[in-house]
Amino acid sequence: MDDQRTDRPNPHVPDAGPQAGTRLSAVEIHDNILGPGEEELRRPAGALFWSALASGLVIGFSFLAGGFVASLAPAELRHAAAAAVYPLGFILVIMARSELFTENTLVPVIPLLNRRDRETFRQLVRVWATLLIGNLLGALAYSMVLARTPMVSADLHPPLLEIATRATEGGFWIVAYQAVFAGWLIALLSWLLAATRATGAQLVLIWLTTAPIAAFTFRHSIAGAVEAFYRAAVGAAPWGAMLGEFVLPAVLGNAVGGVLLVALLNYSQVAAERAKRAPV
Repeated sequence: MDDQRTDRPNPHVPDAGPQAGTRLSAVEIHDNILGPGEEELRRPAGALFWSALASGLVIGFSFLAGGFVASLAPAELRHAAAAAVYPLGFILVIMARSELFTENTLVPVIPLLNRRDRETFRQLVRVWATLLIGNLLGALAYSMVLARTPMVSADLHPPLLEIATRATEGGFWIVAYQAVFAGWLIALLSWLLAATRATGAQLVLIWLTTAPIAAFTFRHSIAGAVEAFYRAAVGAAPWGAMLGEFVLPAVLGNAVGGVLLVALLNYSQVAAERAKRAPV
């Protein structure tokens, strides 16, 4: 990733890294996120929406890559092979500086935890709503093109449907529960990316935190929405079931996992550290 500063700070890149051979403290990582979080809350709705739409489209390549490698692998290795390439869409989204709703369960939440006022909460809800709408529309567009046009050869559709079915079945409560862990991992990824500028390190971090989502069938609301919408578009599941029994619980679970298990816990350790250092 280019180290040049841009008009809009990248929420995943620290403003100033540690000296060689050192690691950033939790307080330093928090401070690296706070500035971009403030900027995120002030971004125009149009900029948020188009970035989110792009992310919803691009994240679909995780699904497509999984279907491709699954079509080449023996039956007992298909799930593992698909999980290994699942990070592709996340790599493309994050390195392009597009935005997913799930990443923003951390970055713009940090300013709210610091201020705890109504206006910041209102700004956060605006950001979340805009990103979620854009992400889901992008996911819908990608899934419709994949399902209803000759985007890929016909022999890819059976493994794609197999992946989509496994990723979206289970019902409301199972999906919501497993989505908590996906939200936890994605928000943790945002926290970790704020500690390094190195592109190689960022790529490794993206792979380490997103491959387990597919491997353990945790539920990511946006990547999973591509799979859910594809399943509905090919007639393998009702649209209402995919929205009510996958997308909705996945969004709720991701938000809980990101906000409670990363944003709130990591902020709490930073607040405790600063309270300890504060003069009496």
